[in-house]
Order: sequence, then structure tokens, then C-alpha cells
Amino acid sequence: MTQRLIMHIDLDAFFASIEQRDHPEYQGRPLVVGAQPGKRGVVATCSYEARRYGVRSAMPIGEAARRLPPETVYLRPSMDRYAEVSQQIMAALESISPVVEKVSVDEAFLDISGMQRLIGSPDVIGRQAKALILESVGLTASVGIGPNRLIAKLASEYQKPDGLTIVLADQVQAFLDPQPLTVLRGLGTKSAPILQRLGLRSVADVRRLSLLDLRRHLGDLAGTKIHAQACGIASDTIQRFTERKSISKETTFNQDITDPEIVRDTLHWAAQEVGYIARQEGRKGGVVTLKIRFRGFETHTRSRTLSTPTSVDREIFQQAWALYQAGLWRGRPVRLVGLGISGWDEDSSSVAEQGELFDEITSEPEPKQDHLYRTMDAVSKKFGKQSLHLGIRRRKM
Repeated sequence: MTQRLIMHIDLDAFFASIEQRDHPEYQGRPLVVGAQPGKRGVVATCSYEARRYGVRSAMPIGEAARRLPPETVYLRPSMDRYAEVSQQIMAALESISPVVEKVSVDEAFLDISGMQRLIGSPDVIGRQAKALILESVGLTASVGIGPNRLIAKLASEYQKPDGLTIVLADQVQAFLDPQPLTVLRGLGTKSAPILQRLGLRSVADVRRLSLLDLRRHLGDLAGTKIHAQACGIASDTIQRFTERKSISKETTFNQDITDPEIVRDTLHWAAQEVGYIARQEGRKGGVVTLKIRFRGFETHTRSRTLSTPTSVDREIFQQAWALYQAGLWRGRPVRLVGLGISGWDEDSSSVAEQGELFDEITSEPEPKQDHLYRTMDAVSKKFGKQSLHLGIRRRKM
């Protein structure tokens, strides 16, 4: 029987690396992609030069700016350019394996089971993947190879940046045991302290605790899941194509926030990102969902079904903001804010691609609002998303 081998590809500081690649004058300097200093917002990602100062994704931009030196470069995201690079990477990876599952703009799983006979050892396959990415887009990636998704993912994180870690089936426990228990997926701010109070610090400590005890302390579902991970058991299924069920954006604040205006600004940003992606994919969603997480990992989701599906930033934002206000959460410390749309309109989701700004019009005139966003997207596509956006008027709380 062929040994299962899953490879996880994780691009190193993807957005920041693209900016440094395209602008040689930024190389070697701390670089932040996200909000601008002096404004509200967060760090989307940052270069490794910036990470040396303790800056990381989702940190409020004000805190990041206080830590970073004056020569730091601050840039707004250019999501269309990043998506184009991502497509090039995925196309290159398909020359290694026909089974490539893109899980985000900068991550993918590949099923490389049986590829040793065609390409070589896991080490050769991993190095070939890294070389292909470097050759096709000029970027580095960290690669992990293991018998399932969990081990492959942890292996890719093990030696970042530009790392390659291979964990074969008989090496799983030796790889997992010394690692802190926080590497296990699903341990949150409530469950991790429970295990730590029991004196558990490593994966080996968790594995030595019986399944019965884990279920008693964490609950049946969480206890079973954590026990399986500690034993290196996880899914090894890779799906070639997956139908997108929703489009969403979320951010975790480095410190809990209580100012509703920051929540509002974050929802404004998320609505712009979600709306842009939806329009590029020719989709309109009939359901808007707000996700909000408070101190102690208390998480709520609220959804609203629209009378007419939309991909318009303003409408998505207004629905999400109304859901927040209806929740009566003002003043509560917020840890995470997320926004998504789903429930695709069948007519809109069948559109293959977005038309260009000056395409010949052969159908009925489009509504003014649709034409406005179509024009804005065309400008953003050509000059970058930071070049133009639609403001949302503030209202009194």
C-alpha cells in the first residue's frame, strides 16, 4: 500500500514579499502592509524585518508604528496583484501533483502520495516545489511534508522562513511530542489554560493524559479532537476543487477594543474587501453574516437574509453594522471582528469573469450603482486598490 504523503506550501510573508520583490528599494527594510500610521486599522502582514520588532498580523497599526523605526515602509494592500501571483503559484504546483487544494491566497495542500516513483524522495519533491515557486514568481516558501494535513501544516511552520521539514509516519510522535501544546488546533483561550493548570505543557503531556480525562476537562467533542491530534491523527484528504460557499474577512485585535468606531471602521474595511472579491468572481450574496468575539473566547455570529442579493460594499457594510448595533454589544471588549456573504444568486455566480471598463455594451443599461462599482474595480485593477475607494458617511452612535 502506498504511504500517504501530504505536502503543505506556505508562502513567506506573502504580501510583504511581493512588495519587496517589486520594489528593490524596500528590500532589507521593515515593511508593513495594512493601515497607514495615524489612522485606524491593523497590520495585514509584515516583512520579517518588521517582525524582529515584535510586529505581527492583526496588530493595531498605532502599536506597530510605535515599535518600528522611522525607515519603515507602510503600504496599503493590492489584493488584485497578490491574487494574480497566487494564481501563478498554483499553476506551477500543478506540474508536481494533479491534486492541489488551495486553502488561501498563500497556502496550498498537495497530495504527493506515490510521486516518489515519478519525481524522487520527499526531500526532492519539496525542493522542487520551492524551486518552482522561486522560478515562477521570485518568492520563497516554507514546505512541510507529512502523512496528513495536520503534520504537513505543522512541518511547514517549523522552520520558517524558506524552510523544508519532512516528517514520515514513523517520525510523527518524535516530531510532535516536544512541541508546546498550543500547536494543537482548537485549543482556545479557555481550553489551553485548563490543560496548563493540570501541569500540561507539551504535546507529549497531552498525549499521556487519557482520552477519558481530556473529555472530562474539555468536553466530549473538543477532548476527542485534541487527543487525536496529540497522537498525530488527522485527515489526509486533499480536494482538487472546492466550491466556495462564502466570502469573508476577519481580523483579530492584538488588544481587546471597546470603541465602537473601531468596530465600524473594521467592518467598513471588511465590506470593501468582501465586495471586491465577490465582484471579481461574478457573485452576489443573499446573506450577510457578522462574527464577533469577546474576551474569554465568547463568539457570536449573526446573519441577515437580504431581499435582493448584492456585492455592493455599502450595502454589505450597512447590514453588518446593523447586526452589530442590534446585538447591544456597545462597550464590551472585542477581540475579533469578521464579516462574510453567502447564499449566492444563481444568475450572478454563473458569470465567468468581470468585464473591462470599456467593453462594448450589448445588453440593457446597468444600474448606476453597478456601473459605479464596475468603474471603481477597473481603476483598482489598473492602479491598485489603494487608489480609489467609496467613503461611507459617519452617523452619530
